[in-house]
Amino acid sequence: MLFPNIVYGPIHSRRLGMSLGMELMPIEHKLCTFDCVYCECGFNQPVSHPVLPTREEVKQALHSKLQALQEEGTPIDVITFSGNGEPTLHPDFLGIIRDTCALRDKYFPTAKVSVLSNSTQLARPDVVEALRLCDNRILKLDSAIDSTMRAIDQPVNKELTVSKIMAMLQQFEGDFTLQTCFLRGEHNGVHIDNTTPEEVQAWYEAVDALHPKQIMMYVIDRATPVKTLEKVAREDMERIAAPLQAKGYEVIVSA
Repeated sequence: MLFPNIVYGPIHSRRLGMSLGMELMPIEHKLCTFDCVYCECGFNQPVSHPVLPTREEVKQALHSKLQALQEEGTPIDVITFSGNGEPTLHPDFLGIIRDTCALRDKYFPTAKVSVLSNSTQLARPDVVEALRLCDNRILKLDSAIDSTMRAIDQPVNKELTVSKIMAMLQQFEGDFTLQTCFLRGEHNGVHIDNTTPEEVQAWYEAVDALHPKQIMMYVIDRATPVKTLEKVAREDMERIAAPLQAKGYEVIVSA
């Protein structure tokens, strides 16, 4: 499912409440540095010259929507950047976040600004600066083992490793939300399962090294491009979460 407008919703998010969605990627196709087997937007499509909305187009669309919601008396909890790919790929991401924070302060000052990111652009200083302006930096790590991360996330950059992702995440000194999708299945003859004891232990060690202020654990909830994936049961998710909760981590389980 692709999101057809720069601004969409608000819709109820399992994790964030009433969320007004922001789309910075093309509306015709997905554009991402990952090609996750579970992505509801499908797989990346080869495009020579992707067309992105301009900073001004994003600003005007958000201004119009927030003004209309205020006039209607429709509340929102959060303005969320995610959509048809990786939002931090936008070359004007920092400026867009600055505009968004200003408009949020004008119309819905209690709403949060959130970004769901796959963490691959954190080597860019402008992206890090933009994320520091946000209330919620929700950053992905689907596995702490390279082979599993590659099988699940299928990064476009074949040299990307878990250690590189970890180093980029450590810039925030724990002031972020770590998000992980747990799943099982098979793709292209490769068995996928990031719930095994080995996987979970490696993930625990990564969590302790990063010490995020919050952890979001979730499962497949919508149609996926790979049809041989399995939704992990709530009991399994709660079992994985329990040792972290016992250590004092704030863990949100969506299953």
